[in-house]
Amino acid sequence: MSEPVTAETFWICRTCAVEHATRPDVCAICADERQWVPATGQAWTTLDELAAEGLAVEVAELEPDLLALHASPQVGIGQQAKVVRTPAGALLWDPLGFVDDAGVEAVLQAAGGLDVLIAASHPHMYGVQVEWSRRLTAATGRPVPVLVSEADAGWVARPDAVIETWSGEREVLPGVVLSQPGGHFPGSAVAHWAGADRRGVLLSGDTIFANPDRTASFMRSYPNRIPLSAAVVTRVAEHVARRPFDRLYNNFEGVIPADALDVVLRSAERHAAWVRGDFDHLT
Repeated sequence: MSEPVTAETFWICRTCAVEHATRPDVCAICADERQWVPATGQAWTTLDELAAEGLAVEVAELEPDLLALHASPQVGIGQQAKVVRTPAGALLWDPLGFVDDAGVEAVLQAAGGLDVLIAASHPHMYGVQVEWSRRLTAATGRPVPVLVSEADAGWVARPDAVIETWSGEREVLPGVVLSQPGGHFPGSAVAHWAGADRRGVLLSGDTIFANPDRTASFMRSYPNRIPLSAAVVTRVAEHVARRPFDRLYNNFEGVIPADALDVVLRSAERHAAWVRGDFDHLT
């Protein structure tokens, strides 16, 4: 049975760190085949509890005008949020499941007093997106929208007026375009950013995942090892290839530091060949 909470209180799933307006028996995101509910059972927490445990947002620069935010110690699945700085404002991409004053200040400095927008690549990355919006709005007096893929809006567990649904393609800031190749989720999105050097950067969430050998992976579920079909992977690769990019950052620390577009296309061909059975003779 769901347990309603006050307007000032919300719950955070301990496993995925996604915010919930109520506390159900099981987090629906984790009960899905792409995630998991721990063998020990569902567990919940709050921002106050996490802060009392010593969590803090840490900030690092990945390259000019691109910051990484992560929570230390890890919260949920440990994603790394990205902040893109542009002359027109900032995009907070894949927001963390924890927020504090240091994190808010990092985003505000990147925005330079201009607009801030929040978007997640897919439901696993929703984090405490509404709370990020509220705290950024309170600090600036400027509304901070949370952009949610229309195809995945049913996964939002903390509805709020700050949420705006979108589909297809959207230029959210000059040089920063969100689009939806799908794959991992029907509405899975990527952010293409021209980059400070204008060579192009792809923020891929885990629609496309950077591997340790600087190749790329495409999966329906990474923790449960469920692959995508050859047709879907080819579609995803062709979609992101519509714009040039030199570097790729996924939603953790994975990066393809150069020639990322060519790497993605070659990796998609390799994946398609294996799932078609082209290399069965090697097994």
